[in-house]
Amino acid sequence: MRFDIIEFDRSYGTSAQLKRFSEPEIVFSGRSNVGKSSLMNKLFNRKNLARVSSVPGKTVTVNFFKGDKVNFVDLPGYGYAAVAKAERDRWGKLMESFFAEPEQISLGVHIVDARHKPTADDVTMSGWFKNSGRPFVVVANKTDKLSKTAVGENFAIIRSALELPEETPLIPFSAEKGDGRPELLGRIMEQL
Repeated sequence: MRFDIIEFDRSYGTSAQLKRFSEPEIVFSGRSNVGKSSLMNKLFNRKNLARVSSVPGKTVTVNFFKGDKVNFVDLPGYGYAAVAKAERDRWGKLMESFFAEPEQISLGVHIVDARHKPTADDVTMSGWFKNSGRPFVVVANKTDKLSKTAVGENFAIIRSALELPEETPLIPFSAEKGDGRPELLGRIMEQL
């Protein structure tokens, strides 16, 4: 599989617009300021594939990136407090529509912040992936900002808070340094 030919394909902002296609989907989800776009750019060795913003909450659509016989899907960031209730409601309906067709998902990639206990929104998103019945991994981003001891301690907290089964991988990742990239690419390849 080639990861150097991935290009932006399409965006959907409402559940009525959302269309799914026959290609397998690798789905990325995470809190608004978790570094999801930076992680995707590092994963695919691209600087500007997914737009990175200094302001949380900029990804408000479901964005599809076309790869070699696969779609990589960037879900809207969640949990940003400054978003209006109407925007949160739109996001909720969009996610309900997206997860209504779980057979499309080849692998879910749920990104959390390695430095903090998962939020209630993180727990909800993890629940959506678990309830889909599809394989998923949890990626703890920003490990470069922690000591090795703190990484181990925080991973136990993350696994407990998200109630992750032992078979669900928890991958340490640094979008800054690229740590964890080979393992995450390997998990993606396994599912394709």
